[in-house]
Formats: sequence, structure tokens, C-alpha cells
Amino acid sequence: MQEKYFKILSTAIILKEPYKEGITPRYLITQRAEHEETFPGMWHVPGGHFTTEDFLPFPKDVGDYWYNILEESLKREIKEETNLDIKNIWYLTSLTWDTDKEYASIVLSFVADWAGDEIKLDEDTQDYKWVTFEEAKNYKLFDGILEELWMTERALKGEKDVQFEPVPKTVKSSK
Repeated sequence: MQEKYFKILSTAIILKEPYKEGITPRYLITQRAEHEETFPGMWHVPGGHFTTEDFLPFPKDVGDYWYNILEESLKREIKEETNLDIKNIWYLTSLTWDTDKEYASIVLSFVADWAGDEIKLDEDTQDYKWVTFEEAKNYKLFDGILEELWMTERALKGEKDVQFEPVPKTVKSSK
């Protein structure tokens, strides 16, 4: 087996409003354009690649290092794809997969609050919806997105150390 390095991506589950007990949270999902090579027309949460352009052009924060670059990269990707600003970013989970290329991929999944601006989709995105967890079950989502929304719901309600697990059949839609 050949050792591989990772290509790093990040995504954000964006809350339309900061979570308040008793109010059902709404999450942004976006639909990939039909011209996309992978997963055309499927729904997901916005995000993208992390590159050296996310930090090299900027002054270092201390010594030889830059801080908060992953968060800034995520903000940039969200802005590019949806025109939205985000705030209160927190880590949710990660997933990885192997590829037939020289690298494997890792996605770091975050949760964030919508901080402003109107949605304007880029050319690779054809639609968007603000949905509840229950409503999300009615969309053709990338594998794992429904489970990440469920993880978010559990974390927002105070569950500690939320880990990935399949949505129980009693919770998951039959679609």
C-alpha cells in the first residue's frame, strides 16, 4: 500500500439564525449545477478546497506562522459560492476517502451562523434552500449530509462529544 498525503477541504452547515431553544433551526443546502462532473444536481452544504493562496499572500501572525487560516479559507469558499458571510464557526466532524490519484481527500465539517449578505449563487450552483432537518430528508443529498445535520441538531440541543453515526430508521426518511 502506497502512503498518500491529503487534499484538504472544508464545508459549513450554515444556520439561518443563531440557535435558540424552542425554535427549529434552518440550514442552508445548495444544489450543484447539472454541468458539474461529480454529483450533478445533488444537494450539499457549501465549502471547498484549502490552498496556499489562503495564507501566503498575507502577513504572518507570529514568527513563521499564520493562524485561523482554515476558518478564513472556509469564509472565502462560502463567499465565493453563495455570497454569504459566516461567523461563530465551530468544528463538527471530519470524513475522508481514498482516490485513485496521488492523494486522499479529507473534509473538515464545520457549523456556522449566517452573518449577512444576500445569497448570490456561483456558476457551479443552481439552487439553494433553507431547510429544517426534517425537510432535508426530502432532498437528494450527498452521502453523509443528513447525518451531519442530525449531528448538528444533537450538538445544538446540548449533547456533548457528538460522533458520527447513521440516522436511526425511526428518524430517517424512507426516501
